[in-house]
Parts: sequence; structure tokens; C-alpha cells
Amino acid sequence: MRIVPSIRSLLLAFIMLALSAAAFAQFGISITIAPPALPVYVQPPVPAEGYLWAPGYWAYGDGYFFVPGTWVMAPQPGFLWTPGYWGWSGGAFAFNEGYWGEHVGFYGGINYGFGYGGQGYEGGRWNNGQFEYNRAVNNVNVTNIHNTYNTTVTNNTTVNNVSYNGGTGGVTARPTAQEEAAAHEKHIAPVAAQTQQVAAARANPQQQYSVNHGKPAIAATPKPGAFSAGVPAKEAGAPYKAAENNAAENKATENKATENKATENKAAASKAAATQANENKATENKAAANKAAAVRTNQNKAAASKAATQRAAKPAPGTPTATRQQAQKAPHAQAAPEKAAARPQTAKATPPKPTSETPAHAKAAPQKAAPRPENTPRAVAAARPESAPHAPATAHQGAAPKPENESRPEERR
Repeated sequence: MRIVPSIRSLLLAFIMLALSAAAFAQFGISITIAPPALPVYVQPPVPAEGYLWAPGYWAYGDGYFFVPGTWVMAPQPGFLWTPGYWGWSGGAFAFNEGYWGEHVGFYGGINYGFGYGGQGYEGGRWNNGQFEYNRAVNNVNVTNIHNTYNTTVTNNTTVNNVSYNGGTGGVTARPTAQEEAAAHEKHIAPVAAQTQQVAAARANPQQQYSVNHGKPAIAATPKPGAFSAGVPAKEAGAPYKAAENNAAENKATENKATENKATENKAAASKAAATQANENKATENKAAANKAAAVRTNQNKAAASKAATQRAAKPAPGTPTATRQQAQKAPHAQAAPEKAAARPQTAKATPPKPTSETPAHAKAAPQKAAPRPENTPRAVAAARPESAPHAPATAHQGAAPKPENESRPEERR
């Protein structure tokens, strides 16, 4: 498949870029238009002992802008500054960031001046923790600075103002073994003061190449950020090329539009993903709610069925079954009397026959049986009162002697 060769090509390009970054320093932004020539300017005097010179260079933002050269304190004794530079690689110019280290590495063979002639550094040296300045290439006030020496520097490179390595019209220098070794030593990135210098130059419209045409209003400062005391450029390093600058600006605009489009696409993709996630979450919540509602409905149905079954099994109040159940459930202390009231005798007692000796008032009519209570249930009949009078003795004893002269009831009728 064609995908495999394409991936291999990308990997090879990535490896080449990585090797280039390892050999020449950190890899930065790339652009197809060559950076402008370095302007001509005068170095401001050393502000105090311990400051080292960092030469000016063209950086890139919305277009090329010039970062003024400045005196800056080394991050620690014994460290020297290796300037950054533009190099042609992979069909574009890439900026290799400068760094601090014990030895000066490769900086593209660019002649920045003031001790940076294209290879190494001839502007000063460290001696027992103190930096000594070479008055031959540095602007040193010997009244204030006493650690100085004077050594003439022989420049073996062609003096020009080209600011990049490789490509059409660029410097053809390659790193030496010593410079490659220096690139792999312990390094420290640009200090905060240098980063602030870049930010101030970017924010200043007068530093833009499209405005100053290669002759920046501030080419050097005595200290980082001291633009008010800056030194202007004496002249541009080469004639202004409007066509190339416009092409660079157009390319920058295209790149910015591409970045904006990519940002918009990414935002749209993120929004779509968030919307999908919300929809999925809403669906899950709805499914969970439906499931919970179904469970509650089933539970309610089961409870209702159970209650209906219990109501159907329970007898209605007032029925004999309910009465018996209430009697069984009632405590013994409140139970009905153990013996029901005696049922009145319904048998008719045969009245004694009157005799001549029997008094008239003794001829009482037969006693009628007590009426049976209609509303009293048999199971809970009232107890026989203890104080109830006994039936007449004549009712319980044997019948009195039948009078001889008395006729039967049927005959009296």
C-alpha cells in the first residue's frame, strides 16, 4: 500500500530534523523566505563586570522583526553564550535557538561581529571566576571595567551581513568536531531577561522588517529591555526586498489562516464530541429512570395484590367467623364467662290438683319459661347472675298430690 512508504518518508524526515536539532541546537520555527541581512550598528559600552554580549538577530512572528543585541548576565560563572541562527533544512529556513554552556558551539558560521566572527568567541574569557573583556572587539570603559585584555582578532571568514546558513546565498560553514561536541554538553536555555528582550522587540512596530526595511530603530541596548537607551542601526545590511517581504507576509497570513481553521475544526470536533457525550448521558439517564419506574410499578403492583389477598381472606365484621376469631384473639382476662347462662326450662310443669286443704291463693297458674334472649349469640351468652332467685320450690320438687275432685284441664274447658 502507498500508506507505508508515506509513513516511512515522514519518519525519515523526522529523524533528519532530530539529527539536525541535535547537531545545531534546539529547532524552532521554519519559513520559506530567507531572513533579512544583519544591520550595521554600534555596540553600547559594558554596563558592569559580569555582563556578556548577546548579538542581535532577526526573529519571526507575523513577519521578521529585529531583536536588539544586548549585554546580559551569565546564568553562572564559566558559561558562554552561543547565538542562535537561521539554517536551511528540508526546504525551509529553521531557527536554531541559542544557549549557554561552557564552550561556544556552532552558530551557523554567521558573522555577528563583536567577537562572534562565525566560529567560537573572541570577545572575552573566564579567568578564576571573573570574566575578562577583549578591548579589541568590545566597547569597554576601562575606567569602570578593569578585567580587560587586548588581542587582535583575525577574521578568516568573508565579512558580510548574511544572517542564515545554507540555501541560496547563505553561509556554507559546517560544524567542526569541537562544535558538535559542545552541542552535546550541559546547556542552559536563554535566561528570563533574554526572553523579555524578544517579547519587547515583537511588540514594537519599529522593529518589524516591513516597517524599518532592514534598518531597525533599536539595534542594541545596554541591558535587556532598556529600549529607551537603545542604539539605532546605522544602516541596513542589504537593500530592502519588498517582493520577498510581501511573500513572507502572505505566507504568514496563510499559515495563520490555516492555524485558525485548524483551531475552528478542533473546536467544532470538541463541541460535537461534547454534544454526543451529553446525548449519550441523557439516554443513559432516561433508561435508568425508566428502569427505576418499572421497578417501582412492579413493587406497587405486588404490594397492591398482597393487600387485596389479605382483605379477601379476612372475614367481614359481625359474621360468626369473625366473632369466633375475635373471641379467640381476646385476652383470657376479658373473655366471656366460661359457662353460658342456663337455658330456661320450656317444659310445662303440671300444676298440682287443688284439694280442699289447699288455700285458694296457692292455686297459681303454671309458671312460664323465661324468654330466650334474641340478640345474644350462643357463643357469648350472658353469665347466670349469682344473685338470681331460685325457681319456686314447687317447680323443682315433685308435683303436689293431685286433688281428687279436680278435673283435668281438658274437662274444665
